Amino acid sequence: MINRVRELRTASGWSQADLGEQLDVSRQTVNAIETGKYDPSLPLAFRIAALFDLPIESIFTPGE
Repeated sequence: MINRVRELRTASGWSQADLGEQLDVSRQTVNAIETGKYDPSLPLAFRIAALFDLPIESIFTPGE
């Protein structure tokens, strides 16, 4: 899965720890999502989309 989480996070001026705190996950989880090592659960993907006020499909897209 390809995602824009890092791009959106940095545009908001947040660190990985800041984003993790807002999503109630660890900084390591945010890093794993950003690097593609971990695909978030559907509830977490919905929280990420809500936080950035974007539809899920504009943040996460199928990839290799």
